[in-house]
Amino acid sequence: MKTLEQWLSAYGQSHQNKVNQRLHHVCVPAIVFSLLGLLWLLPLPGVILPANIPANVAMLLAVLVCAFYYYLSWRIATGASTMIGLMLLLVYMIDRSAWPLHMISLLVFVLAWVGQFIGHAIEGKRPSFAQDIRFLLIGPLWVIAHGYEVLGIPVDKRLING
Repeated sequence: MKTLEQWLSAYGQSHQNKVNQRLHHVCVPAIVFSLLGLLWLLPLPGVILPANIPANVAMLLAVLVCAFYYYLSWRIATGASTMIGLMLLLVYMIDRSAWPLHMISLLVFVLAWVGQFIGHAIEGKRPSFAQDIRFLLIGPLWVIAHGYEVLGIPVDKRLING
């Protein structure tokens, strides 16, 4: 299995253009949020969490993805887990409100993917997941690595710039 450094370096190869990078910094988290929102609507029958909250596919996926992230790197996974946890909280709040979670999630999903493809058109390179579908899991870590750099948390620039 590839190391985090290998994954991020390979991902960075098709994300060199600054406009594409900025679009990804917005669109990748938006896609994660929208997927969590859509998967929140799929219950796990018979599984009830504390506070009488029924478990759902979004929660299960979050646990599995975060476990994979911790396997790669506890430092980056801590940021990713925090981001995913906050997104799940927001999804929960929207689901409990009068706002239609399914419509918000679908709209965000479509708009974010349009942004991604615009970024790759500007970049002139195909998205990384066209080579390997597992890059869909690496995009959020690449965004977190950029965030760490901005916050001054140690990260090797070669990881995010390829």
